Amino acid sequence: MRPFRPVAIRQSTVTLAMTLLACEPNRPLSPAGTQRLSAAKHVSALEGGAFFVGNFLPGPGSTNGILRYTALGEFVDVFAPVGSGGLTIGCCLAFGPDDNLYVGSPLTASVLRYNGATGQFIDEFVTPGSGGLVSPVVIAFGPDGNLYVGDFGAGRAEPAVRRYDGRSGAFLDVFVEANGGGMVGAPDPQHFAWGPDGNVYVAAPAAGKVLRFDGRTGHFLDAFVTNEAGRPPVGGGLAFGPDGALYVASTAAVMRFDGRTGAYIDTFVASGSGGLSGTVGILFGPDGNLYVSDFVIGSVLRYHGQSGAFIDEFLPRGRGPISGPRTIAFKLKLQVCHRPPGHPHEARTISVGQLDAANHVAHGDDVGACR
Repeated sequence: MRPFRPVAIRQSTVTLAMTLLACEPNRPLSPAGTQRLSAAKHVSALEGGAFFVGNFLPGPGSTNGILRYTALGEFVDVFAPVGSGGLTIGCCLAFGPDDNLYVGSPLTASVLRYNGATGQFIDEFVTPGSGGLVSPVVIAFGPDGNLYVGDFGAGRAEPAVRRYDGRSGAFLDVFVEANGGGMVGAPDPQHFAWGPDGNVYVAAPAAGKVLRFDGRTGHFLDAFVTNEAGRPPVGGGLAFGPDGALYVASTAAVMRFDGRTGAYIDTFVASGSGGLSGTVGILFGPDGNLYVSDFVIGSVLRYHGQSGAFIDEFLPRGRGPISGPRTIAFKLKLQVCHRPPGHPHEARTISVGQLDAANHVAHGDDVGACR
């Protein structure tokens, strides 16, 4: 994988981090009919849900920012455009426990927060430079509800992972110390995830490793995966699959490793499969399949979640302004605090489809659970 690297852009010479079923009653379904019914149920489950893309491609003519599609892959809008709240690079996103959208802003050394229903800018959740923050790229909320920010320093500081209070945005600590586990600088650290063991796994493509850290203390445990001859090199994307295995992106492939031991299993997505050329974000979707963003061909590809076989271009280039997809996320439901008109004291928390939530907000509801 070609990870997210600083790129020089001419504008102001800034540096950038990067179906319908009809069945006869009481008649048993054939196996094929059962499969179609399962597919129809899946489609129904996705209705009202959304798929988000952090899009960043240097140069003129690109619509950078956070793009929104339906969960079935149809373009909706540019949910958080460049310029909103000072956003300059819409690379890396995460939804928080409050169901709002958070975006790392490397050029302003901050993390921005947007309304999870409307995309309206709320605030600088992590203020510029807080806790020594220099170049925040990949961000994630941990099981403790706090925000973890990958900071690769951009040449002005050593790579680290910083932790911030998940409610206030206040700096808590440097969770993974500078150069922790042998990170060697940009683009380390890249994507990170919490494993079934509760520990944190960090992709460090410059070091050629996936590093494991204690999920409570941030102390370095081991190099869980290292580059080995004869297989694709470690890239910047990773995810734990439904099978418990760790999937790690390379430039044009996705590898699979034993989620307990780190032993190499196979190259799950073969090099170049479906045109794969520049892997960044990977995730398993609600259908159990693997979604891979490719910033080189400018699309999101989908692979069979058990075999790794190419299925289709879920988001082909040209569907909406997608051009350089980086991080990707499904968001099917949002919690909103529903206040019945004229009866505000009867407020209650309800769950609605992401695409429907803006209507609730327009009628006086708030994103997030009632407090």
